[in-house]
Amino acid sequence: MGLKLDMVGIVVADMKKALDFYRLLGLEIPESANEDHHVEVAGDGVRLAFDTIEIAQSVYGGWEEATGHRIELAFACDDANSLNELYAKLTSHGYVGHREPWDAVWGQRYAIVKDPDGNLISLFV
Repeated sequence: MGLKLDMVGIVVADMKKALDFYRLLGLEIPESANEDHHVEVAGDGVRLAFDTIEIAQSVYGGWEEATGHRIELAFACDDANSLNELYAKLTSHGYVGHREPWDAVWGQRYAIVKDPDGNLISLFV
């Protein structure tokens, strides 16, 4: 039996706020999706999906607010300058920087921001 990762889903408290963040990050998401309860964005082989808490409740049979950081989404940038610029753009729009850009010991340029729901979003080269 073959197995393939097909989709990563994020439960969001406010769809528009979440989608605005990911648009600023660089994902192409139509404005018409702001009122939807389920939104999918095609990627390079893996879809990124956004669901409202109401959808999560209906799918899972309930909902408990997550605590701690259990998963990371990491986005590759073209180069260190584009990473630095993207981090500055996101934080200048009011999104919380978790770690400013730095040169990690494993050889990558890295930065971490929080999306509107508090998920850690890594940027790297």
